[in-house]
Amino acid sequence: MNRRSFLAAPALLALPAQAQNFPDRPIVFVVGFLPGGSVDIGARLLADRMAPRIAPNARIIIENRPGAGGSLGAEYVARQNADGHVLGVHSASSHGTNPAALPDTVRYNPITDFSHIAILGGGPMVLVVPGSSPHRSVAELVRAARTAAAPLFWGSSGTGGIGHLTGELFAHRSEFRGEYVPFRGGSAVLEAMRKAEIDFSVEVMASALPHLRDGSSRALAITAPTRHANLPEVPTLQESGLAGFDIITWNVMQGPRGMPDAIQQRLNRAVMEAMSEAELRRRLTVAGIDPAEPSTPETTRDFVSAELAKFQAIVRETGLRLGRG
Repeated sequence: MNRRSFLAAPALLALPAQAQNFPDRPIVFVVGFLPGGSVDIGARLLADRMAPRIAPNARIIIENRPGAGGSLGAEYVARQNADGHVLGVHSASSHGTNPAALPDTVRYNPITDFSHIAILGGGPMVLVVPGSSPHRSVAELVRAARTAAAPLFWGSSGTGGIGHLTGELFAHRSEFRGEYVPFRGGSAVLEAMRKAEIDFSVEVMASALPHLRDGSSRALAITAPTRHANLPEVPTLQESGLAGFDIITWNVMQGPRGMPDAIQQRLNRAVMEAMSEAELRRRLTVAGIDPAEPSTPETTRDFVSAELAKFQAIVRETGLRLGRG
Protein backbone atom coordinates (compact mmCIF):
# COMPACT_ATOMS: atom_id res chain seq x y z
CA MET A 1 0.00 0.00 0.00
CA ASN A 2 1.49 3.34 -0.96
CA ARG A 3 1.56 6.32 1.41
CA ARG A 4 -1.46 8.02 -0.19
CA SER A 5 -3.57 4.85 0.06
CA PHE A 6 -2.45 4.31 3.65
CA LEU A 7 -3.50 7.83 4.64
CA ALA A 8 -6.83 7.60 2.78
CA ALA A 9 -7.81 4.22 4.22
CA PRO A 10 -8.89 5.42 7.70
CA ALA A 11 -11.09 8.11 6.14
CA LEU A 12 -12.69 5.56 3.83
CA LEU A 13 -13.30 3.12 6.65
CA ALA A 14 -14.88 5.90 8.70
CA LEU A 15 -17.59 6.40 6.08
CA PRO A 16 -20.93 4.64 6.61
CA ALA A 17 -21.14 1.45 4.57
CA GLN A 18 -23.89 2.88 2.37
CA ALA A 19 -21.68 5.87 1.52
CA GLN A 20 -18.75 3.58 0.62
CA ASN A 21 -20.93 1.53 -1.73
CA PHE A 22 -22.86 4.44 -3.27
CA PRO A 23 -24.33 4.09 -5.81
CA ASP A 24 -25.24 0.42 -5.84
CA ARG A 25 -28.12 0.77 -8.30
CA PRO A 26 -29.41 3.42 -10.77
CA ILE A 27 -30.04 6.89 -9.36
CA VAL A 28 -33.49 8.32 -10.06
CA PHE A 29 -34.08 12.00 -10.78
CA VAL A 30 -37.73 12.70 -9.94
CA VAL A 31 -39.24 15.52 -12.02
CA GLY A 32 -42.63 16.79 -10.90
CA PHE A 33 -43.67 17.90 -14.38
CA LEU A 34 -44.48 16.34 -17.75
CA PRO A 35 -41.66 15.51 -20.18
CA GLY A 36 -40.59 18.38 -22.40
CA GLY A 37 -40.92 21.23 -19.89
CA SER A 38 -38.03 23.32 -18.64
CA VAL A 39 -37.46 21.28 -15.46
CA ASP A 40 -37.49 18.03 -17.42
CA ILE A 41 -35.14 19.37 -20.10
CA GLY A 42 -32.66 20.62 -17.51
CA ALA A 43 -32.77 17.35 -15.57
CA ARG A 44 -32.06 15.26 -18.67
CA LEU A 45 -29.19 17.46 -19.82
CA LEU A 46 -27.62 17.35 -16.36
CA ALA A 47 -28.09 13.58 -15.92
CA ASP A 48 -25.99 12.80 -18.99
CA ARG A 49 -23.04 14.84 -17.71
CA MET A 50 -23.37 14.12 -14.01
CA ALA A 51 -23.53 10.31 -13.93
CA PRO A 52 -19.86 9.58 -14.75
CA ARG A 53 -18.79 12.14 -12.16
CA ILE A 54 -20.57 10.23 -9.39
CA ALA A 55 -18.95 6.89 -10.25
CA PRO A 56 -17.57 5.27 -13.42
CA ASN A 57 -20.58 2.97 -13.86
CA ALA A 58 -23.25 5.22 -12.37
CA ARG A 59 -26.57 5.47 -14.20
CA ILE A 60 -29.22 8.17 -13.82
CA ILE A 61 -32.79 7.73 -15.02
CA ILE A 62 -35.56 10.33 -15.13
CA GLU A 63 -38.92 9.59 -13.54
CA ASN A 64 -41.71 12.08 -14.27
CA ARG A 65 -44.32 12.40 -11.51
CA PRO A 66 -46.37 15.40 -12.67
CA GLY A 67 -49.10 17.14 -10.74
CA ALA A 68 -49.89 20.02 -8.39
CA GLY A 69 -47.17 22.28 -9.76
CA GLY A 70 -44.42 19.81 -8.93
CA SER A 71 -45.63 19.15 -5.40
CA LEU A 72 -46.62 15.52 -6.03
CA GLY A 73 -43.10 14.69 -7.13
CA ALA A 74 -41.57 16.57 -4.20
CA GLU A 75 -43.83 14.79 -1.73
CA TYR A 76 -42.76 11.45 -3.21
CA VAL A 77 -39.06 12.33 -2.83
CA ALA A 78 -39.56 13.41 0.78
CA ARG A 79 -40.89 9.91 1.64
CA GLN A 80 -37.98 7.95 0.14
CA ASN A 81 -34.90 6.50 1.83
CA ALA A 82 -32.18 9.11 2.24
CA ASP A 83 -29.47 6.98 0.63
CA GLY A 84 -28.91 9.20 -2.42
CA HIS A 85 -30.60 6.94 -4.96
CA VAL A 86 -33.76 9.05 -5.27
CA LEU A 87 -33.23 12.77 -5.88
CA GLY A 88 -35.66 15.52 -6.74
CA VAL A 89 -35.07 18.17 -9.39
CA HIS A 90 -37.33 20.71 -7.73
CA SER A 91 -38.63 24.07 -8.81
CA ALA A 92 -39.74 27.47 -7.60
CA SER A 93 -43.30 26.17 -7.77
CA SER A 94 -42.82 23.05 -5.66
CA HIS A 95 -40.54 24.70 -3.08
CA GLY A 96 -41.51 28.35 -3.23
CA THR A 97 -44.90 29.35 -4.52
CA ASN A 98 -46.94 26.23 -3.69
CA PRO A 99 -45.89 26.16 0.00
CA ALA A 100 -46.44 29.93 0.18
CA ALA A 101 -49.86 29.99 -1.49
CA LEU A 102 -51.17 26.57 -0.42
CA PRO A 103 -49.74 25.95 3.05
CA ASP A 104 -52.70 23.84 4.10
CA THR A 105 -52.45 21.42 1.18
CA VAL A 106 -48.69 21.02 0.60
CA ARG A 107 -47.74 18.03 2.73
CA TYR A 108 -44.03 18.69 3.22
CA ASN A 109 -41.79 21.43 4.54
CA PRO A 110 -39.64 22.64 1.62
CA ILE A 111 -36.71 23.37 3.95
CA THR A 112 -36.64 20.80 6.76
CA ASP A 113 -37.96 17.74 4.90
CA PHE A 114 -35.10 17.67 2.38
CA SER A 115 -31.35 17.32 2.12
CA HIS A 116 -30.20 20.24 -0.01
CA ILE A 117 -27.58 19.47 -2.67
CA ALA A 118 -27.17 22.23 -5.28
CA ILE A 119 -28.75 25.11 -7.17
CA LEU A 120 -29.04 24.14 -10.84
CA GLY A 121 -30.30 27.17 -12.73
CA GLY A 122 -33.33 29.19 -13.64
CA GLY A 123 -34.34 32.29 -15.52
CA PRO A 124 -36.99 34.95 -15.89
CA MET A 125 -40.67 34.55 -16.48
CA VAL A 126 -42.13 36.14 -19.62
CA LEU A 127 -45.36 38.14 -19.85
CA VAL A 128 -46.90 36.90 -23.10
CA VAL A 129 -50.00 37.63 -25.18
CA PRO A 130 -51.37 35.77 -28.21
CA GLY A 131 -49.64 36.48 -31.48
CA SER A 132 -52.94 37.94 -32.72
CA SER A 133 -53.33 40.27 -29.72
CA PRO A 134 -53.63 44.00 -30.43
CA HIS A 135 -51.51 44.74 -27.33
CA ARG A 136 -47.87 45.41 -28.11
CA SER A 137 -46.66 46.80 -24.80
CA VAL A 138 -47.30 46.37 -21.11
CA ALA A 139 -48.90 49.82 -21.02
CA GLU A 140 -51.40 48.85 -23.73
CA LEU A 141 -52.29 45.60 -21.96
CA VAL A 142 -52.75 47.31 -18.60
CA ARG A 143 -54.86 50.08 -20.16
CA ALA A 144 -57.13 47.48 -21.78
CA ALA A 145 -57.41 45.52 -18.54
CA ARG A 146 -58.40 48.61 -16.57
CA THR A 147 -60.99 49.85 -19.07
CA ALA A 148 -62.52 46.64 -20.44
CA ALA A 149 -66.20 46.05 -19.80
CA ALA A 150 -65.38 42.50 -18.62
CA PRO A 151 -62.20 41.21 -16.98
CA LEU A 152 -59.44 39.97 -19.25
CA PHE A 153 -58.82 36.23 -19.10
CA TRP A 154 -55.36 35.10 -18.11
CA GLY A 155 -53.91 31.68 -17.32
CA SER A 156 -51.01 29.79 -15.85
CA SER A 157 -49.81 26.21 -15.68
CA GLY A 158 -51.31 25.52 -12.27
CA THR A 159 -52.95 27.15 -9.27
CA GLY A 160 -50.33 28.22 -6.77
CA GLY A 161 -47.46 27.82 -9.22
CA ILE A 162 -44.91 30.47 -10.05
CA GLY A 163 -46.82 31.65 -13.14
CA HIS A 164 -49.95 32.08 -11.03
CA LEU A 165 -48.27 34.09 -8.27
CA THR A 166 -46.31 36.19 -10.75
CA GLY A 167 -49.49 36.97 -12.70
CA GLU A 168 -51.33 37.88 -9.50
CA LEU A 169 -48.52 40.24 -8.50
CA PHE A 170 -48.48 41.81 -11.97
CA ALA A 171 -52.23 42.45 -11.87
CA HIS A 172 -52.09 43.72 -8.27
CA ARG A 173 -49.31 46.21 -8.92
CA SER A 174 -50.87 47.27 -12.22
CA GLU A 175 -54.16 47.90 -10.37
CA PHE A 176 -56.53 45.73 -12.35
CA ARG A 177 -58.44 42.51 -11.76
CA GLY A 178 -58.46 39.75 -14.36
CA GLU A 179 -60.25 36.41 -14.59
CA TYR A 180 -57.77 33.66 -13.74
CA VAL A 181 -57.98 30.35 -15.64
CA PRO A 182 -55.78 27.45 -14.41
CA PHE A 183 -54.38 24.98 -16.94
CA ARG A 184 -52.69 21.60 -16.59
CA GLY A 185 -49.16 22.39 -17.66
CA GLY A 186 -47.42 25.12 -19.61
CA SER A 187 -48.07 23.45 -22.98
CA ALA A 188 -51.83 23.71 -22.37
CA VAL A 189 -51.50 27.42 -21.53
CA LEU A 190 -49.55 28.14 -24.67
CA GLU A 191 -51.99 26.14 -26.80
CA ALA A 192 -54.78 28.30 -25.38
CA MET A 193 -52.64 31.31 -26.24
CA ARG A 194 -52.27 30.03 -29.80
CA LYS A 195 -56.08 29.88 -30.06
CA ALA A 196 -56.46 33.30 -28.38
CA GLU A 197 -58.63 31.73 -25.66
CA ILE A 198 -56.87 33.82 -23.01
CA ASP A 199 -55.58 37.38 -23.14
CA PHE A 200 -52.22 36.95 -21.40
CA SER A 201 -50.07 34.67 -19.29
CA VAL A 202 -46.78 34.70 -17.41
CA GLU A 203 -44.72 31.69 -18.48
CA VAL A 204 -41.31 30.20 -17.85
CA MET A 205 -39.03 31.46 -20.60
CA ALA A 206 -37.80 27.98 -21.57
CA SER A 207 -41.40 26.89 -22.22
CA ALA A 208 -42.38 30.09 -24.00
CA LEU A 209 -39.43 30.41 -26.40
CA PRO A 210 -40.65 27.99 -29.12
CA HIS A 211 -44.03 29.74 -29.22
CA LEU A 212 -42.40 33.17 -29.34
CA ARG A 213 -40.21 32.01 -32.21
CA ASP A 214 -43.12 30.66 -34.26
CA GLY A 215 -45.22 33.77 -33.66
CA SER A 216 -48.12 32.10 -31.84
CA SER A 217 -47.27 34.18 -28.77
CA ARG A 218 -45.66 37.59 -28.31
CA ALA A 219 -43.52 38.70 -25.39
CA LEU A 220 -44.30 42.03 -23.76
CA ALA A 221 -41.83 41.92 -20.87
CA ILE A 222 -39.67 39.70 -18.69
CA THR A 223 -39.88 39.57 -14.91
CA ALA A 224 -36.14 39.75 -14.09
CA PRO A 225 -34.50 43.13 -13.35
CA THR A 226 -32.32 43.03 -16.49
CA ARG A 227 -32.96 42.04 -20.10
CA HIS A 228 -32.11 38.51 -21.23
CA ALA A 229 -29.76 37.46 -24.01
CA ASN A 230 -32.40 35.12 -25.50
CA LEU A 231 -34.88 38.02 -25.79
CA PRO A 232 -32.72 41.15 -25.97
CA GLU A 233 -35.44 43.27 -27.55
CA VAL A 234 -37.98 42.53 -24.79
CA PRO A 235 -38.03 45.04 -21.93
CA THR A 236 -38.26 44.19 -18.26
CA LEU A 237 -41.36 44.90 -16.20
CA GLN A 238 -39.26 47.40 -14.28
CA GLU A 239 -38.52 49.24 -17.54
CA SER A 240 -42.25 49.04 -18.30
CA GLY A 241 -43.19 50.98 -15.16
CA LEU A 242 -43.36 48.37 -12.37
CA ALA A 243 -40.47 49.43 -10.17
CA GLY A 244 -38.88 46.67 -8.10
CA PHE A 245 -40.54 43.80 -9.99
CA ASP A 246 -38.04 40.95 -9.72
CA ILE A 247 -39.11 37.30 -9.98
CA ILE A 248 -37.17 34.41 -11.44
CA THR A 249 -37.91 30.73 -11.65
CA TRP A 250 -35.28 28.24 -10.48
CA ASN A 251 -34.41 24.58 -10.07
CA VAL A 252 -32.56 22.92 -7.21
CA MET A 253 -31.47 19.36 -6.50
CA GLN A 254 -32.56 17.85 -3.18
CA GLY A 255 -32.88 14.45 -1.59
CA PRO A 256 -34.90 13.19 1.37
CA ARG A 257 -34.03 14.53 4.81
CA GLY A 258 -31.20 12.73 6.61
CA MET A 259 -28.89 11.95 3.69
CA PRO A 260 -25.36 11.05 4.87
CA ASP A 261 -23.07 14.05 4.55
CA ALA A 262 -20.55 12.07 2.50
CA ILE A 263 -23.17 11.27 -0.15
CA GLN A 264 -24.56 14.80 -0.09
CA GLN A 265 -21.11 16.29 -0.68
CA ARG A 266 -20.32 13.74 -3.37
CA LEU A 267 -23.48 14.62 -5.27
CA ASN A 268 -22.77 18.34 -4.91
CA ARG A 269 -19.28 17.88 -6.36
CA ALA A 270 -20.69 15.88 -9.28
CA VAL A 271 -23.21 18.64 -10.02
CA MET A 272 -20.55 21.36 -9.82
CA GLU A 273 -18.18 19.46 -12.12
CA ALA A 274 -20.92 18.81 -14.66
CA MET A 275 -22.16 22.41 -14.54
CA SER A 276 -18.65 23.71 -15.21
CA GLU A 277 -18.70 22.10 -18.68
CA ALA A 278 -19.00 24.76 -21.36
CA GLU A 279 -21.09 22.49 -23.62
CA LEU A 280 -23.66 21.75 -20.91
CA ARG A 281 -23.91 25.45 -20.03
CA ARG A 282 -24.38 26.28 -23.72
CA ARG A 283 -27.14 23.71 -24.17
CA LEU A 284 -28.96 24.87 -21.05
CA THR A 285 -28.75 28.49 -22.20
CA VAL A 286 -30.12 27.66 -25.66
CA ALA A 287 -33.03 25.88 -23.94
CA GLY A 288 -33.78 29.05 -21.96
CA ILE A 289 -32.25 27.90 -18.66
CA ASP A 290 -29.56 30.09 -17.11
CA PRO A 291 -26.96 27.83 -15.44
CA ALA A 292 -26.44 28.66 -11.77
CA GLU A 293 -23.21 29.83 -10.22
CA PRO A 294 -21.42 27.32 -7.93
CA SER A 295 -23.33 26.41 -4.78
CA THR A 296 -22.97 24.24 -1.69
CA PRO A 297 -25.60 22.32 0.28
CA GLU A 298 -25.60 25.19 2.78
CA THR A 299 -26.03 27.96 0.22
CA THR A 300 -28.74 25.92 -1.51
CA ARG A 301 -30.71 25.68 1.73
CA ASP A 302 -30.28 29.41 2.34
CA PHE A 303 -31.41 30.20 -1.21
CA VAL A 304 -34.59 28.12 -0.96
CA SER A 305 -35.38 29.68 2.43
CA ALA A 306 -35.00 33.21 1.05
CA GLU A 307 -37.12 32.46 -2.03
CA LEU A 308 -39.86 30.90 0.09
CA ALA A 309 -39.93 34.03 2.27
CA LYS A 310 -40.18 36.20 -0.87
CA PHE A 311 -43.18 34.27 -2.18
CA GLN A 312 -44.86 34.32 1.23
CA ALA A 313 -44.51 38.12 1.12
CA ILE A 314 -46.16 38.17 -2.33
CA VAL A 315 -49.09 36.15 -1.00
CA ARG A 316 -49.51 38.68 1.82
CA GLU A 317 -49.18 41.66 -0.55
CA THR A 318 -51.76 40.38 -3.03
CA GLY A 319 -54.13 38.99 -0.38
CA LEU A 320 -54.24 35.72 -2.33
CA ARG A 321 -56.19 33.01 -0.51
CA LEU A 322 -56.05 29.48 -1.85
CA GLY A 323 -56.97 26.23 -0.14
CA ARG A 324 -58.15 27.94 3.00
CA GLY A 325 -61.53 27.84 4.59
